[in-house]
Amino acid sequence: MKQLLFSVAISLGIGGSIQPAADPPQARIANGVLTASLYLPDEQQGYYRGTRFDWSGAFKSLDYKGHSYVDQWFDTYDPTLHDAINGPVEEFTPLGFADAKPGDAFVKIGVGVLRRPDDKPYGFSNVYNVIDYGKRTVKTRKDRVEFTHDLTASTGYGYHYTKTVRLSKDKPELVLEHRLKNTGQKPIETSVYNHNFFVIDKQPTGPQIVIRFPFKVSAEGRGFGTTILPQGNRLTYTRDLARKEYVYSAGLQGFGPTAADYDIRIENLKTGAGVRATSDQPLEKLVFWACATTSCPEPYIRLQAAPGQEATWTITYAFYENPTP
Repeated sequence: MKQLLFSVAISLGIGGSIQPAADPPQARIANGVLTASLYLPDEQQGYYRGTRFDWSGAFKSLDYKGHSYVDQWFDTYDPTLHDAINGPVEEFTPLGFADAKPGDAFVKIGVGVLRRPDDKPYGFSNVYNVIDYGKRTVKTRKDRVEFTHDLTASTGYGYHYTKTVRLSKDKPELVLEHRLKNTGQKPIETSVYNHNFFVIDKQPTGPQIVIRFPFKVSAEGRGFGTTILPQGNRLTYTRDLARKEYVYSAGLQGFGPTAADYDIRIENLKTGAGVRATSDQPLEKLVFWACATTSCPEPYIRLQAAPGQEATWTITYAFYENPTP
């Protein structure tokens, strides 16, 4: 089985030969049930230095009872590539971009103060010049890593952001705890989502992968109705996705206004491994994207904080075996 998984990984390009030139800063955490390795933010040597995703809490690996949940899902690695990042990672929508003129500054929480180069709309895949990285601190313990990011922009935005990645005591559970305090003069109004780049046991995307919700799901978009099917409270695949093929929906439908519907399961029926994502906040919207190596529900949360106020939210991942077909 291990040889088979290795062969599948090579054929899909997972964990391919293109790797960082030197070992980037990282930390390992464990609780006796789960083990995980995280890449630590660093302006010069960090594994991820793109301007899309929050630099706090980028994963290298996560393992539970012989099952792996995080691996390199993409073929080409570059530290500044917008999606050269693995595992559960978060992106905030930009602050002040619409008001910025070409050459002016805007803010991406968890990244820094960036410069708008032209009058084109914001593009998440673009690499923007960083004016100010802000100040970061990292505190590591046996079962957790605490990241803080302080930023003050000339545009009036400012924040103190804390993200703690911890493993619950004696449980197969990963918790992401967030606290965002507005230290600027302007109100913070943004959305944040987790892309959930899980790669379960290095298996390809296909009929063995099922995504479950607590509501009857409906969706339109690329590949929906042919390659990927909404069936009651599940999304299922009719076949394996080909290399460089993807499916996408800008918004799955069916969820309600409470946090109870932020309850998403990604399961590998072939290897018997699953992960359940829940939150203490309701869904703002629910995007879905998948390629040949990863299936990614992208649940959005809406955040607001007036100057001096703070927003808090928590996402919990529970890992398990033997999901029901």
